[in-house]
Amino acid sequence: MLEKLNLLEQAYSTHIILTKPVLNLKEASQYMGISTSMLYKLTSARGIPHSRPNGKLLFFSKEDLDAWMMRNPQRVKASIR
Repeated sequence: MLEKLNLLEQAYSTHIILTKPVLNLKEASQYMGISTSMLYKLTSARGIPHSRPNGKLLFFSKEDLDAWMMRNPQRVKASIR
């Protein structure tokens, strides 16, 4: 029963992350599949778009994260001529 409850909680968390346009640090790291410490490093190096409205909490636009993750596409052999 507890296992099913945990699965439902994970599914709900995933659903929330996928429907929100703006994510906090924890949600953004889960969305991107990276650790929060890696995301902190990217923000401190100004390597990823983010906002700090009060100078403390970090927020990320999901649209900006998608663009950042897809910024350096690699071509496959079939398309190289």
